Amino acid sequence: MGIKEMFSLARVPSILVLGVVYVAYVLIGGVVFWKVEGDLGQKDISVLLLNKKRLLTTYTCLNQDGLEAVAQVVHDASKVGLSLRGNYTTDGFWKFTSSAVFAATVVTTIGYGNISPSSTTGQIFCVFFAVFGIPLNMVVLNRVGKYMLVIERNVSDFLEGKTRRKCTRFFVHLVSYLSGAALFFIVPMIVFQQHEGWTYSQAIYYCFITLSTIGFGDYVADNNPDKEYPEWYSVLMASWIFFGLAWLALLINHSIDILERLNAHFKLQWGGQKPEDESGNAEGNNPNTQMEEEDEIKKPPITQ
Repeated sequence: MGIKEMFSLARVPSILVLGVVYVAYVLIGGVVFWKVEGDLGQKDISVLLLNKKRLLTTYTCLNQDGLEAVAQVVHDASKVGLSLRGNYTTDGFWKFTSSAVFAATVVTTIGYGNISPSSTTGQIFCVFFAVFGIPLNMVVLNRVGKYMLVIERNVSDFLEGKTRRKCTRFFVHLVSYLSGAALFFIVPMIVFQQHEGWTYSQAIYYCFITLSTIGFGDYVADNNPDKEYPEWYSVLMASWIFFGLAWLALLINHSIDILERLNAHFKLQWGGQKPEDESGNAEGNNPNTQMEEEDEIKKPPITQ
């Protein structure tokens, strides 16, 4: 009995297989981060303890309580965006441009964590603002992503009709992906490297963490109180986040579509039958659903 016959007899549910793959993927990631970052974290702790000891030895008038008080002042200053270097003050985080970028990070669920409302009124408003803003953001990004997909498919159909080659669509997709990667990753990487002083690896890391809405907050653009940013910097950053999220959402949807097609292909190969949806119809054989999907994707939204 071969492997194909064994899978056919076992009839393992696809959701179970996907669940096992998902858990294994997360555990493998945890092991890698543990091995890569764990030793480095221990070294950082040792260095910090050594620096603390040197500080207390150098400044004998500063005891443990005094050091904790200084650390609290530094922490509070960093939370409101004030710089303790020199004898000048800044406007802090809550400028209009920074507040607008913060509102964008709320509705896009990026949530860097470097800035947050501290007043009761601001916290309550943030809750209601997010409740209505997050669905609105999803609708708008979905609409923008569909426009991008319509433009891409129209260009593919036009060129395919001119060239009569089946590989034209593949090259159009490839060019659109490469153009999006250059526009939303390469160009911002260079801009952030120049204005933030990051390395290229840190800048590309920040770009992906932001556009994927992970938002760790370890690197945040337009956030250094010791730097003076141009006025257009915040506007450019907000525009990059919006259109970059739409493009990355389109790319992720394409990736999900590819994975689902592969899943259907393997179910057909190993199970010997076409995968069925929850209603019992074979996948892809529902003409009403198929027509609705084609109309939704191929026809651009009508503007009044």
